[in-house]
Amino acid sequence: MSTEALLQLPLSLHLQVAAATPTASAAQPTLSSLALYANWPVNLAVVLATACAVMLAVLIHYEGLQFFTSMQAAKRESSRPGRRTVLYVVFWLLGLHIAEIWTFGLAYHFLLQWPETGRIVGLPSTHIFDHIYFSATVFTTVGFGDLSPVGPIRFMAGTEGLTGFLLIGWSASFTYLEMETLWRRRG
Repeated sequence: MSTEALLQLPLSLHLQVAAATPTASAAQPTLSSLALYANWPVNLAVVLATACAVMLAVLIHYEGLQFFTSMQAAKRESSRPGRRTVLYVVFWLLGLHIAEIWTFGLAYHFLLQWPETGRIVGLPSTHIFDHIYFSATVFTTVGFGDLSPVGPIRFMAGTEGLTGFLLIGWSASFTYLEMETLWRRRG
């Protein structure tokens, strides 16, 4: 099959050709796997959707922490902070992370309606909650191994893992600073 003809095949046929093509070396990608990324408008759409999801997730996190800090400052003025403060921090951060996971999950859901963006191998259906589950495993960098992205959508998955790692680290830092403030006031 010529290169031009291969580049015109839909994603499902690329996957079939790649599966049927014996590979000489795992280090050398097959022509079919390279063809998955030949559609530049699709690649650009995935990159733009990823950038939007990252910006929205970081904005949710920043604004959420800013709001929590302002609420706690007002509360500290009127009363003495207690143990509940740490619980408020933890539950507030969990809520922020869930919103961020949903941001990426919705991006996967909408992008994967377009078959050229790729697919998630092992996904039992294309239900939104399956995409949210995938997003949660990627965001938290758990990666159980039951699902793996194929095609241009892999860019979003890799970027989400990095974003989740950074935002979880930011949350840990924030929690520590809040606890340190609480301990300093008690001591």
